[in-house]
Amino acid sequence: MTARLHRLDECEKFRKYKGGSLLGPAAPSFDPKRPKMLISKAIELEHAEKDRDKAAQSGVIDLSEFERKIVKFKEELNEMFGAEESSVLSPGCGICSCKAENYGMKAFNRDLRTKFKGLDDIYVWNALCGAWGGVRPGSTHLSTKVIPCKLSPGLDGTMEDLAVVKIVEGGIGLVHPDQAVDFYDSMHSYLAEVGITGVKVDVIHTLEHVSEEYGGRVELAKAYFKGLTSSLAKNFKGNGLISSMQQCNDFFFLGTNQISMGRVGDDFWFQDPNGDPMGVYWLQGVHMIHCAYNSMWMSQFIQPDWDMFQSDHLCAKFHAGSRAICGGPVYVSDSLGGHDFDLIKKLVYPDGWSGGVIGAFNCQGAGWDPKEQRIKGHSQCYKPMSGTVHVFDIEWDQKIEAAQMGKSEEYLVYLNQTEELVLMTPKSDAIQVTIQPSSFELFSFVPIEKVDPTIKFAPIGLTNMFNSGGTIQELEYIKSGAEKRVKIKVKGDGDFLAYSSVSPKKSYLNGAEVEFERLVDSGKLSLNLPWVEETGGTSDVAFVFRS
Repeated sequence: MTARLHRLDECEKFRKYKGGSLLGPAAPSFDPKRPKMLISKAIELEHAEKDRDKAAQSGVIDLSEFERKIVKFKEELNEMFGAEESSVLSPGCGICSCKAENYGMKAFNRDLRTKFKGLDDIYVWNALCGAWGGVRPGSTHLSTKVIPCKLSPGLDGTMEDLAVVKIVEGGIGLVHPDQAVDFYDSMHSYLAEVGITGVKVDVIHTLEHVSEEYGGRVELAKAYFKGLTSSLAKNFKGNGLISSMQQCNDFFFLGTNQISMGRVGDDFWFQDPNGDPMGVYWLQGVHMIHCAYNSMWMSQFIQPDWDMFQSDHLCAKFHAGSRAICGGPVYVSDSLGGHDFDLIKKLVYPDGWSGGVIGAFNCQGAGWDPKEQRIKGHSQCYKPMSGTVHVFDIEWDQKIEAAQMGKSEEYLVYLNQTEELVLMTPKSDAIQVTIQPSSFELFSFVPIEKVDPTIKFAPIGLTNMFNSGGTIQELEYIKSGAEKRVKIKVKGDGDFLAYSSVSPKKSYLNGAEVEFERLVDSGKLSLNLPWVEETGGTSDVAFVFRS
C-alpha cells in the first residue's frame, strides 16, 4: 500500500503474456485457494509487525525475535507470490514491435473474450491518485511530488485502518492538479486501446490529506474529478466506472456527474483480520448493517452499491439474500473456480413488480470498541432474535406503480426460506418471526386479486430465486364476460408458484397446454418453467378458470 504507479502501461507479468496461452491444452493452472492463503500470510505479517511495535512502545530493548518472525513471514509471502508469477509467465521477450499484437494485455484480453464468449466488460482497478501511494516522481511525463499526509482530527480518532496507516507512512505522489486531465487520459487511453472497457476507482478519500498546497480540498477535488470525468467520457463511454470506497463529500458533489451508483459500505471481509475466529460470521452482519444504514440516506442521490461478496463463503447465502433485495448491483469477488453457481442462480432481477419484499436479517454479534478503536465481536449477543413483520412495514408509496398495491384488501405472504404461504389483511396480526444468528428470511407480499367473487389469485414467481417477485415481468387479469383467466410473463427457469383459491380448468405454457399441480389445503399452484433461449428466458404462462 506504499507502492506508487511508475508506468502507464501493463506490468511485467502482463507484458510477458503470450497470446494463446489461455486457449491451449497447456493453459496455466490456478489454485482457487491461493488468494486466501496470500491474505492469511499477509495478516500473519501484519500481526507480527504490530507485536513488534507494541513491544517497542512498552520499552522492550531486544526486538530481534520479532524481527526474525517478520523476515520469515516476508520471505514466505514473497515465495508464494513468486510461485504465482512463474506459473503464468510465458517465455518470450514481449517487446518486439513485430510481435506486439501477440504479447501483453491486448493479447490477454483478446484471449479472455475468445475463451469466455459472454464476456461484456473487462475493468481494471486504479486508485484516484494512480496507486495507493500515488505516482512515483520522475517515472512518467507528469509533474509529480510526494506530499506528506495530514489527517483531520475526526478521521484520526476513528478506526485504525491499515490502508490509511500505510498511506500516512509514505505520503502520496500527487500529480499536479493542472495535469489531472492528462493524468487520467494517459492511464485510461492506453487501457482502452488494449481492450479494457472500464475502471474501478478506489482510495477516493485521499485528496483531503494532501490539499493544503493546492488551494484546499474543494479546488483539488474539482480538478481531479474533472480529469476523471473527461477521461471516462473519452475512453469508457462516459460511465465505465465502479466507484469504490467513495463515502466522502468529494464524490457526492463531484463524482456523480455521470455515475449514478456508489458504495454504501466497507469492504466484504471473509474473516476478521484481528484474528477473532467468530469474525467469519459476525463481520458479515456488520457489513450488512453498514450498507443498510448508509443506503437510507445515500440513496437519496445515488443508487446504493452493497459491494461484492464471495459465493463460497460460510455466510454467502446471508449476503446473497441481502443483495437480491438491496436494489443495487450484484457482483462477486470469487477466485477462479471458487464459484457456488447454485447460489448465484438464486439472485434475480430487481425490476419485477408483483409485490413488496421485506428482508429480516439477524446481524447481531459485534459492536464498536472505543478503547481498541475497532469493531469487535461480542459472543453473548450472537443469538436468535425475534420480531414481527406486517404489510404496513412496506413503503408502497415509494413507487408510483406500487402505490395501488398498498390498498389491497388481502395479501399473500411467501416466506422464501421456510417456503410457507400466509394470508394477511391490513387488519391481521403481524407475523411473528425468530431468526437465527447469521440467518435471514425474505417475505414477499403480493396483493390478492379477485378474478371473480369465487376466485382469488396471487402470483409469487420463481421460488428458486431469492426475490421471487422479481421474475414476474408482466401480469394481466382478464375478467371480461364469461372468460376468466390470468396471463403472466415470467423470466427465468425453475419452480413457478402462485396462490389460487380454486383449481384452474387449464394451464398454458408458451401457448401449449401443460399440466399443473395444486395443493388443496394451501392453495399452492405450481408449474415448472424451462429456460427459453429464443425469448431471452421469458415464458408466457396462462391459467384459465372459465372460458
